[in-house]
Amino acid sequence: MSLIILSAIISFFLVYLLSRKSTRLLIMDKPNERSLHSTPISRTGGLGILGGLIFSGLLLMSTQAYPDDLVSIFVGIIMIAAVSLIDDKKGVSVRYRLLVHTLAAVVLIRSGFYISTLGTPFFSLELNVWLAYLFSFLLILWSINLFNFMDGMDGFAGGMAFIGFSVFAILGILNGATTFALLSAMIASASAAFLLFNFPPARIFMGDTGSSVLGFLMAAMMIWADNKGIFPLWTGVLVFSPFIVDASLTLLRRAFNGEKIWQAHRSHLYQRLVLSGWGHRRTVVMEYGMMLSCAALALCSVLLTQQYAQSGVFIASISFYILTYFYLFKYLRRQEGHDKFK
Repeated sequence: MSLIILSAIISFFLVYLLSRKSTRLLIMDKPNERSLHSTPISRTGGLGILGGLIFSGLLLMSTQAYPDDLVSIFVGIIMIAAVSLIDDKKGVSVRYRLLVHTLAAVVLIRSGFYISTLGTPFFSLELNVWLAYLFSFLLILWSINLFNFMDGMDGFAGGMAFIGFSVFAILGILNGATTFALLSAMIASASAAFLLFNFPPARIFMGDTGSSVLGFLMAAMMIWADNKGIFPLWTGVLVFSPFIVDASLTLLRRAFNGEKIWQAHRSHLYQRLVLSGWGHRRTVVMEYGMMLSCAALALCSVLLTQQYAQSGVFIASISFYILTYFYLFKYLRRQEGHDKFK
């Protein structure tokens, strides 16, 4: 418990200091074609999250003789944070960022973080070792980048991290995975401290330094949980599905339409809702509702151990997204069509 509180306190004070215009580490996020904000805002909040997490993480590792799994996670965190901070400050080409992300993924996989079986309540598919490595590698890379793509609205990425990793902590406690639960809770508490300054109207953004690291941690913790039998991969995906589904569907839609998927845009679901007139606060509160609904379904998937019950949760999760997205896209088509002919 003390490490969780320590992570939150350090992050709170670091984010507070970084949000002040007098700080030496001021890096302003100037509005561009992807932005939903209209005035420059500091984007160094991720350093605050990172500071609390690394300090408490070092203490956690010292109490366990620096186990390989924790060391590999924090080595990956530092690698990704370093290139992301440089990118926030003066820009780094996609080639070099991808190289560092690849190295971080390799470090994680070499320490045993890979998915060997793909399973749902309806099927289970064993992967050979090379397919397991490839799938896990792609999962880690996509997670790093999708969290970055989705960090474009006040309170959004911080809220997803707080709710998502809090659920991971609860699931870890329920399954007796103390270290997993503690690290998840430390990430959640650091994210909560940042969220106090990022809830709309935001005083500071987390930048690539925060979003890329949180995406890496999302993948690492999901793989860890699946490997150790804490909860299956599909449950972890369900917890973070408000980010995963929006980012993945948007990427596929843009690719299908022949758009350059690497270019900045404002066509994510949450961006379209903000631009349709909902604004930051209403949109993020709706997204929090989706996150909490998915969290409840994920908890049910673990608490209800019967096969038929887990199958029901899986079907309910898919039905929830079909109904929610049907309503939201119907609303957006009507609203955007109305705005077009004003």
